Amino acid sequence: METIPGSVGFAFLLTFLAGLSTGVGSAIAFFGKRTNKTFLSVALGFSAGVMIYVSFVEILRKAQDKLVLDYGPVKGAWITVASFLSGIILIALVDRLVPGPENPHEARAIEAMKGPSDESLHRMGRFAALAIAIHNFPEGLATFVSALTDAQLGLSIAFAIALHNIPEGISVSVPIYFATGSKKKAFWLSFFSGLSEPVGAVVGYFLLRTYFSPLVFGVLFAAVAGIMVFISIDELFPTAKEYGKGHAAVYGLVGGMATMALSLLLFMS
Repeated sequence: METIPGSVGFAFLLTFLAGLSTGVGSAIAFFGKRTNKTFLSVALGFSAGVMIYVSFVEILRKAQDKLVLDYGPVKGAWITVASFLSGIILIALVDRLVPGPENPHEARAIEAMKGPSDESLHRMGRFAALAIAIHNFPEGLATFVSALTDAQLGLSIAFAIALHNIPEGISVSVPIYFATGSKKKAFWLSFFSGLSEPVGAVVGYFLLRTYFSPLVFGVLFAAVAGIMVFISIDELFPTAKEYGKGHAAVYGLVGGMATMALSLLLFMS
């Protein structure tokens, strides 16, 4: 068993805070009469840019470095690619479990929710909460593993995931609020749906802690990169385009990549 290189407590804290940002989405839904679509578009694009850049430039490279140590350049590269694609397949299967209309990554404006309080809105909110719980579980593991291995990397990933959890909070709280008239109920359901992120970290840690080694970290890192790339391409950037006007989502994407690149360069120096 390899000594765990990072602080477990710090990794859990980052994952916990990223998951709880769904509560920020609830607050925006309650105190804003209209959705700030430009903000959401740029934020989601920024999050996608951070995830895509860090996945290909940093996480995948770290994964291959660890695997090459044990298996050599050729076999290590093959295991890296296989693990990366496995991460994509895993999150794609998770995404298939979520019904389209209740998927929290579908673009949805606050004002579009307003209408009669009925069971369909209530059902949409409950399903959105379940969808977030399903999606956030592997995201929690991704944040935790990254922070455990590299605190700076984990902080960047946690920030990107926190940004994209904001509209998820809106997706839960708005339909519940308009169906029940209770801000309290809507907020707490949204709040607790984000807890699946630290739960994913806890479960992953206790299942894998006795097996931590360069091989396990390498496979996990490559799989995390696959998960993050899929989330960015399949969910974050398309939703950012739907929320935004003009090139807002693209500017957010480029800004996220530039910010991540600059932070990595400064950290190297």
